Amino acid sequence: MSRNISRISRRVFLCFGLLTAGMAQAQLSIEITGAGANRIPVSIANFAGDAALSRIVVGTVRADLERSGLFKLIDPGSVGMDENSPVDHADWKGRGADALAAGSVVRGADGRLEARFRLYDTQKGVALGGMVFVTDTAQLRLAGHRIADFIYEKLTGERGVFSTRIAYVVKSRGQFMLQIADADGQGAATALTSTEPIISPVWSPDGSKLAYVSFEKKKPMVYVHSLSSGQRHIVANFKGSNSAPAWAPDGRKLAVVLSKDGNSQLYSVNVDGSGVQRLAQSAGIDTEPRYSADGAHIYFTSDRGGSPQIYRIESSGGAAQRVTFEGSYNVSPRPSADGKSLAFISRREGRFQLAVMDLSSRQVQVLTDSNKDESPSFAPNSRMILIATEVGGRGLLSAVSIDGRIKQRLSIAAGDVREPAWGPFLK
Repeated sequence: MSRNISRISRRVFLCFGLLTAGMAQAQLSIEITGAGANRIPVSIANFAGDAALSRIVVGTVRADLERSGLFKLIDPGSVGMDENSPVDHADWKGRGADALAAGSVVRGADGRLEARFRLYDTQKGVALGGMVFVTDTAQLRLAGHRIADFIYEKLTGERGVFSTRIAYVVKSRGQFMLQIADADGQGAATALTSTEPIISPVWSPDGSKLAYVSFEKKKPMVYVHSLSSGQRHIVANFKGSNSAPAWAPDGRKLAVVLSKDGNSQLYSVNVDGSGVQRLAQSAGIDTEPRYSADGAHIYFTSDRGGSPQIYRIESSGGAAQRVTFEGSYNVSPRPSADGKSLAFISRREGRFQLAVMDLSSRQVQVLTDSNKDESPSFAPNSRMILIATEVGGRGLLSAVSIDGRIKQRLSIAAGDVREPAWGPFLK
């Protein structure tokens, strides 16, 4: 359950103000290794307006939909269409497209860019809606992500996560970098660089902050870090170990693991570091807390029964209930945002693999065939799970759908990638 770190920190470099741009070698690249069984055929026409800027938006939309594993992209050829162009629905239907998106990127009178689009159902011959995003050149990819989110939601009925962000830790050349990137791994920026380990990053519910554990002061301490200002403060610096932060859904408290009174145990603490309260009593080690989406319960890992298993208590504390019973090693519980599922790491025949439990039926499904999975993190729409894993002795990230069919692999050419955390929906 615990991570053995023999060397404690020497020095830390903070990036105050806005996040600094990530180095080119720290950009995540994504490889699609699995797709859905029935992909929706959709065509994204070449947008009108400024050709170079339109290519950025259209390229982002197409890549997002392709990466999701749920869509089959139909080549529009050289056709260019804006959001007001007449649509020959029968023609696009004949090409095999069930849906069509068309739009433009133009510069408004105030000098700002406007990314416009409209989505059509070619089977029914109707428009499904559209939007206008006022943006600038630096934010064009975000406009593309938001367009892809709109298309995803209209065609699947689920909210898209292309415009969300992920956090992760890269170890490269003797340094640890806490990085923030778009959900597709692009636009990486460094929030914190240290010569000593950074672990357990977790997003605040509004996506404005990260809590994490840093070893920079010669012991593990919990910090809360504002991503817009770069300012941060210590939330837990008690005797012994301070670890495993988890945000309450209202963003006012954190569950943390402290060893100040002996073994590692669960506590809650206000975001400013005040109001420390012990949540559970155990003769063993309790760790890895995570709040349920409604904030009513906390899931955690404990060896109180003799082997590491997952338990649940009320968020105000009290008696614990055991959740996992299959196998002798189940750790790292992560409840989904929709309250339906629990992801965790299960040891099966010596292999550490991602598993998911249906909380209503208690049925468990193993989603990966890898050997060293760790640190699962749900996408905010509860459809995908991001994990750290190891291939060829190097850490990388992997994403898998809740049904195990859609799989992606995210890696960095010159670094070891660990500790993923998928951020919330953008406001």
